[in-house]
Amino acid sequence: MNKIKIAIVGVGNCVSSLLQGIEYYRNKNSEDVIGLMHWDINGYKPYDIEVAATFDIDKRKVGKDVNKAIFERPNCTTVFCKDMPKTGVTVKMGKILDGFSEHMKDYDDDYTFILSDEPEPTKEDIVRILKESGTEILLNYLPVGSEEATKFYAECALEAHVAFINNIPVFVASDPEWAKKFEEKSIPIIGDDIKAQLGATITHRVLTDLFNKRGVKLERTYQLNTAGNTDFLNMHQSSRLASKKISKTEAVQSVAANRLADRDIHIGPSDYVPWQDDNKVCFIRMEGKLFGDVPMNLELRLSVEDSPNSAGVAIDSIRCCKLALDRGQGGVLHGPSAYFCKHPPRQYTDDQAFRMVEQFITEGKEPVTDDKPNHTYKEMQQITK
Repeated sequence: MNKIKIAIVGVGNCVSSLLQGIEYYRNKNSEDVIGLMHWDINGYKPYDIEVAATFDIDKRKVGKDVNKAIFERPNCTTVFCKDMPKTGVTVKMGKILDGFSEHMKDYDDDYTFILSDEPEPTKEDIVRILKESGTEILLNYLPVGSEEATKFYAECALEAHVAFINNIPVFVASDPEWAKKFEEKSIPIIGDDIKAQLGATITHRVLTDLFNKRGVKLERTYQLNTAGNTDFLNMHQSSRLASKKISKTEAVQSVAANRLADRDIHIGPSDYVPWQDDNKVCFIRMEGKLFGDVPMNLELRLSVEDSPNSAGVAIDSIRCCKLALDRGQGGVLHGPSAYFCKHPPRQYTDDQAFRMVEQFITEGKEPVTDDKPNHTYKEMQQITK
């Protein structure tokens, strides 16, 4: 099989885990693989993914081979593959726009943002690099709240005619206007906001769906999260948090039997705890009523390394996007978006989304499902107003 050539915007913890994982699984086989939802997707293995170009704006990363840059501060995720070979791909200076929070310039030595003094590229520069590098898929890993920067790179993807995977909670795939742009150019897009392999959102969704299916009335719930990575530090600026809260909240609301009032549901990042580094701790509480209106409650604590928890999902997302390119499919990939992302254009239950993505992989087309989606994007726009 041909290699899957990707470009990456934002060389942070998630990218560190993704690239370590590609190398880690290079010498594995299907019998001893742990941590992947799919080992083989229509002939593509995890190690068939190859980095063609990367962009960042931190001085400690720009100008370095990407496999060295992933270990530079402020990255702090677990190192599970130390022997990373040189790729020959140098991290290039990216477009700044709103791609960082001002308050991160004045933190401690490890986490202070150090802006590169390299000149910013133009859109034409980015498009040229994508084309000359042979990039097929552009992955967005910018910090939460990077609205302008995300849309800048989405435009670059459209002009360079490369697929786009939006891993952050800026609404592109789930925005009808943007979705139409990718459809008109027959370019695949998956988004928005990557859903971890077994993280806070997927666990909360499964439990909420379980309440629904077992006839338990969910009356109120919260999800509180803490971590010590730059994602949580970045979200100390509340203005960058709005889309993240919408994305996480709607992911849970969409599988509830009845929508909860705003007062009765709280979901979102809660605090930055420096010593946790990339370890994310989630606390979930759910209160409801059983048979005979008898009250019950459930409390759960989940501790995971945040970035490796998304990397396996990204590997599957990339390979599904490549299948679409091979097949000449464009526009939003609804099955992969529903299964891999928190805020897809249409919210399906995880069982529905699983069946949709399996059908997408095996049958070579976007499935038509009789299952009614929980909410369309337009319905969610009205809900979140």
